[in-house]
Amino acid sequence: MFFRRLRLSRDIGIDLGTANTLIYVQGKGIVLEEPSVVAMDLEEGEPLAVGEDAKLMLGRTPGNIRAVRPLRDGVIADFDAAEQMLKTFIQKCNEGRGIIAPRLVVGIPSGVTSVERRAVREAGLAGAREVHLIDEPVAAAIGADLPVTEPIGTMIVDIGGGTTEVAVLSLGGTVLSESVRVAGDEINDSIAVYLKKVHNLVVGERTAEEIKIRIGSAFPNDEFDHQSMDVRGLHLLSGLPRSINLNAGELRDAMSDPLNKIVDAVKRVLERTPPELAADIVDRGIMLAGGGALVRGISDLVSHETGIFTHVAEEPLLCVVNGCGKVLDNFKRLKRVVDTPEFARNAVRD
Repeated sequence: MFFRRLRLSRDIGIDLGTANTLIYVQGKGIVLEEPSVVAMDLEEGEPLAVGEDAKLMLGRTPGNIRAVRPLRDGVIADFDAAEQMLKTFIQKCNEGRGIIAPRLVVGIPSGVTSVERRAVREAGLAGAREVHLIDEPVAAAIGADLPVTEPIGTMIVDIGGGTTEVAVLSLGGTVLSESVRVAGDEINDSIAVYLKKVHNLVVGERTAEEIKIRIGSAFPNDEFDHQSMDVRGLHLLSGLPRSINLNAGELRDAMSDPLNKIVDAVKRVLERTPPELAADIVDRGIMLAGGGALVRGISDLVSHETGIFTHVAEEPLLCVVNGCGKVLDNFKRLKRVVDTPEFARNAVRD
């Protein structure tokens, strides 16, 4: 027990999301789930707040403070803020728990460029000794207990905040994948645009997301379509606050465009899938993960459009971070599913 407490480091798995960052610490499980927001003091060049506290400052800061979301569409848009955010989160989770810096496994979208991958790795190195990257669909499949290391074709659709990842996996690798920058944020935007065009009502990002959660749906349901909620916002014509009643059936039409883009991405990947793997997918079905998988009826929509049984992971929001944790816990067996850092590759060659 004494030596266990003096462990040199506790390795960390990170789901670096556009909306939220989740962190898994080896031996402890998921210890942090906070918004991916940083409030920077522009005069001092240091973060004033990170996560939930920083999110409260969005849109409410004076000139010398800037509250930003460092990630956009699943990739780093503000490197300095992302570096500070990661460093703060790592210190918060690993405080007093290791003598040396931890190893990181970070989940990132599969469609990012080599430059964007390098940016994530360099940001992670601010608080770690070693950074491994894993594609989010692979991490989500491992977190959802799919047999990714076996010679069986599995399809995972990870619908996050900024990107939707569609991948066919087999033998620990990605056979086919597609990343589209249409996901939860795009659905929120479509709701806000619809209210502005049809009802002349302007609502904020938080209100649009609340509408999606409460009465959003992807597939017709006679019982649910009659549900409604009162929506408050600013009326464009009068310039005054106004409230309208919005029903679920009407809202589904507003959400249809981004949802159809997600379904189209699934179809494109299925069309390119080799026959043997396609047969496995028909037998096993399609797995949905990520926060977008919680939209009512989205599994029914994918099933209806593809003709393949579709089901939602048990904890869709936690699939990626749980997958990163399982890679850390079984690093020798699952090492080939992660990117090897450049310095490690060079050492092997030498």
